[in-house]
Amino acid sequence: MFDIKENLKKLPDSPGVYIHKDKLGQVIYVGKAVSLRNRVRQYFQSPKNMQAKVRAMVSHIEEFEYITTNTEMEALILECTLIKRYMPKYNVLLRDDKTYPYIKLTMNEPYPRLVKTRRVEKDDCKYFGPYSDAGAVNQMIDLLNNIFALKRCATKKFPEIIKPCLNYHIQQCRGICTGKVSRESYMQDIGQITEFLNGKTKPLTDMLTEKMQEESEMLNFERAAELRDYIAAARTISEKQHVVMLGIKDLDIALAISSSQKSYVVLFFVRNGKLTGRENFAMEGTQEKNELVSEFIKQYYSENPNIPYEILVEQPLEETELIESFLGEMAGRQVKITVPKRGDKRDLLQLAQKDSIEMLKTIDERENNNKARRAALSKEIGDLIEQIMGDIPTRHKDQHDSQSNQTRDYRVEAYDISNTNGVDSVGAMVVFEGLKPNKKEYRRFRIRTIEGPNDYGSMQEVLYRRFKRAMDGDPAFNTLPHILFIDGGKGQVSAVQQILSAMKLSVAVVGMAKDDKHRTRALIYKPFGQEEYTELLLKEHPLLFKYTGAVQEEVHRFAIDYHRGLRGKRIQGSALDEIDGVGPQRRNSLLSYFGSLDKIKNATVEELCMAPGITEQVAKNIKEYFD
Repeated sequence: MFDIKENLKKLPDSPGVYIHKDKLGQVIYVGKAVSLRNRVRQYFQSPKNMQAKVRAMVSHIEEFEYITTNTEMEALILECTLIKRYMPKYNVLLRDDKTYPYIKLTMNEPYPRLVKTRRVEKDDCKYFGPYSDAGAVNQMIDLLNNIFALKRCATKKFPEIIKPCLNYHIQQCRGICTGKVSRESYMQDIGQITEFLNGKTKPLTDMLTEKMQEESEMLNFERAAELRDYIAAARTISEKQHVVMLGIKDLDIALAISSSQKSYVVLFFVRNGKLTGRENFAMEGTQEKNELVSEFIKQYYSENPNIPYEILVEQPLEETELIESFLGEMAGRQVKITVPKRGDKRDLLQLAQKDSIEMLKTIDERENNNKARRAALSKEIGDLIEQIMGDIPTRHKDQHDSQSNQTRDYRVEAYDISNTNGVDSVGAMVVFEGLKPNKKEYRRFRIRTIEGPNDYGSMQEVLYRRFKRAMDGDPAFNTLPHILFIDGGKGQVSAVQQILSAMKLSVAVVGMAKDDKHRTRALIYKPFGQEEYTELLLKEHPLLFKYTGAVQEEVHRFAIDYHRGLRGKRIQGSALDEIDGVGPQRRNSLLSYFGSLDKIKNATVEELCMAPGITEQVAKNIKEYFD
């Protein structure tokens, strides 16, 4: 098991992000720290002065891990990314999509401006950031605007006769609107600003420091204080942020490391220029780093469709060109494997190397803890199957032995039905193997034979189609489950058992029952040789409780997403399809041009004619239909 006291001793005195996990290995809290050693230790000291929420969280912590960074700012941005990714139970969660600010240089204008934004768009502009200190961003924009007297209005074209605005008269804008400013000299200043925002801050900060000293000597203390604040903002902005890099496409970093027990490849993910997390994979066989990384890349990406544009490695691989061609063929575009020598990518690689060294301190213990959790869960599910079936099927007996080093994970298939008053009814199947979902095995079904809101009949149709495909040799369904988890109670379990019996199949079935607050409460099943159903109260089995909750939430999410997608298509498409002269092509043209059905309803005949392919007669038909 993961020894928290021992691993607290291994924590580094450096900035980073720490991740608390529960018995099931689920992330329950993500936090940042200037010193990981000091911050994480605080959770495991005397609980007397802790808030009730913190005490409750600490009682569920079974292990922790951490990712080191170079600065507190990097830790802050990575913390934001991981919270959005894991949505931990004990974090304060922001429900909208606001994020850290950027400085935007509007290069799509003849005379660019500096503005603050929280959205990065593909508009030929330059973006710098993100920055954790929004106040420093405002100060920096003010500073650069004041020093270089940049254009501040959004106007792109000016009439010949125009009166300059107040900014021109108070000498805070050089008056682009007057036509007396050459674009060449203006763009030279933009070049200096770009260099400053790219990190070359010394020339500007030296100049500001000199001016601050001059103002101080002249007893202009207010102006000196203002310049001091500008210098502080400049230094805050100029901190190098390796966690987020604009201009860098999706890339992965693959590093080989070896502990006392095993060799691993650690994979760091960078998406949209943002470090989003890491995973480690145990490797067997060779100890040579290059060979480990080479074999990992070939095997991992042949099964993983999310292939990045670039993979960073520490040393050149023997078959680099061959592997690049292999990955490029699967991705349908060029994929590069590179050893960065300088710049942001080199810095990012060094950050990953540093973090991997820290990771080695606890990786064996974490791996053992994960195995123990898997074995404990395997035993609980095995016991459940035995109670339902009377015995564990012979081919699964080795799984039930929690002491076995070769313990295989049980395959759990979970099912749920989703509809709106019987309309757009769908079924969903999700698969868990061990502690984790296997999303490649997920399947979805559109209900064909059942009319109206009939969950029992819909569930029977889904199960029949699933197992009939397996019997017919369909490779997408040929792996059979060890146990079925059905969303619902006795009625759903009974309906599933009827269809399994009719198909002469023997599979354990349990129902996932919820309480009045719609939270997982118990597993309902019929024990072997008995006629009455029994309930297994999950609060008495904490590991199985968390596991069942995760399964139930995932199958419900998958079903709802599919149902909403079908309903949305039907709502948007059916109304237009009923209009004379509107077929699939014109329907798609209208939706593409106007963006929504409401805008089509409110459009005039003239506006409707502006959509590609829409004639005046068709536009009149549309208007008449909605009126």
